[in-house]
This record gives sequence, structure tokens and C-alpha cells, in this order.
Amino acid sequence: MPIIHLTSLDHPGIAVFATLTEAQLRNRLEPEKGIFIAESPKVIRTALAAGITPLAMMCEERHLDGDAADIVRRVGDIPIYTGPREMLATLTGYTLTRGVLCAMRRPALPTVTELVAGASRIAVIQGVVDTTNIGAIFRSAAALGIDAILLTPDSCDPLNRRAVRVSMGSVFLVPWTWMHAPAASLAAHGFRTVAMALTDQSVPIDDPALASEPRLAIILGTEGDGLPHETVAAADYVARIPMAHGVDSLNVAAASAVAFWQLRRKP
Repeated sequence: MPIIHLTSLDHPGIAVFATLTEAQLRNRLEPEKGIFIAESPKVIRTALAAGITPLAMMCEERHLDGDAADIVRRVGDIPIYTGPREMLATLTGYTLTRGVLCAMRRPALPTVTELVAGASRIAVIQGVVDTTNIGAIFRSAAALGIDAILLTPDSCDPLNRRAVRVSMGSVFLVPWTWMHAPAASLAAHGFRTVAMALTDQSVPIDDPALASEPRLAIILGTEGDGLPHETVAAADYVARIPMAHGVDSLNVAAASAVAFWQLRRKP
């Protein structure tokens, strides 16, 4: 593989790591040509194991024969840009996590029908825009047995660099896709829906009826306002996590972990 030792910040091949915005990387007009950035050796290894195609790497010199040595051997004939830590931090605008970045091809996403076939527990993320929350939700979903995740178009891209890093690569472990229809449309796929919301009609999350559902979609809303009224009204169930000490609710990422555990498919 070609190792390119950077001596300046104007090499044409490094724009993907330095000057392109998330929207430009995503390439909304031609998503099949889109790129995302994976950060840290652990995340990159997880992506490679999931079959994601690497396009270019950026690595601190000391990691070429260290933490990233196995990755360098695995990525094949792609350009690997390297340089001192300080130069790369100036180039990217942040200190690289564990000294390694990898530009990778965005994978083709399944349809909703393909995604939910055979699933018993899925999550629907509606309007969650914080990258840290998206990454944490994916990590909890992977750890706690969620089969798939659907996101509304007004949610954060799971392949945002920070979301990928916070998820520790879990965005490559849980199948996901974008959902353009209302969550209530999942009834056509055999799912009952439960909206996580604080309403007078909500039931405690440990209500036995919820866990007994053979196919359940757990709907999670925005960090501030929660789910829209119409989403809550259309859900088969509305559930809440009982709170103590006058706390009204949990952060959406924390709430997702509680919900995924409590509502997991029982053997």
C-alpha cells in the first residue's frame, strides 16, 4: 500500500479528512458515492469486519507499526497518509482518537421491508439530532438485542464521524435504514408500536403486555420536545420509565438503554 508522508497541509488527497463537510461526505444527491469517516482502530476494525470498503487512511507515524499495524495490512492498496501528531491535528481540526482515521464507502441501505423481515424488536428514532445520543443509542441497541433501527429523515446521520465514534462501531453491527413513512405504517409489517412519552395514558415500561408482544417497535423522540403528538396518538402503547426524586425524564440515550433492556424479547 502507498504510504504518503505529508510535508504540508495542501496535499490534494487529504481533502476528505480536512475540508469536506459532513453533508459533502454524505453526498445527498448521489448517496451511493458517499463517504464517511471512521475514527480509532477499534471502530475501523469493526467496520472492516462488517464488510465496509476502505478508501483512504490517515495515521500518525508512530501507529503505522503500532496500534494500526494490523489495519494497514488489511486495507489493501489504498493511500495511507501519515505525519506527526501535531500536523494531523492542525489538518483535521481535532486530535485524532488513537491516531487513526479511515475514509470509507457508505454501504447501500436496505428497504424498510428488507430490514424488518424476521425482526422481533426494532427501534424507531424520530427527530433525534445529537450525534452523541445517536451513537449511544446504537451502542445500547447492539448490546441489548435490538434487531434493527429505523430513523426518520430529520434525525442525525448514524455515519456522522462523532456518532460512529461514540457508538464504538455499533452502527456497523445493528442494521438500519431511513424511514419516510409514519411509525404507524409498521403495522403492515406485523409490528405493534410503543411510544416512549410522558402522557396521562402512558403505562409503566414494565407492563407485562409490552414484553409479551411478539413484534414490537420502540419509538424514541427528540432530546427536547419528545415525540410529536400525532406519533404518540397513533401508537398502540405509550410507555414511561417511572422516575424518582422529582426527575421528570431521562436523556433519550439513557432512556433507550432502559427501554431496550426492559422490552427485550423474552425466551
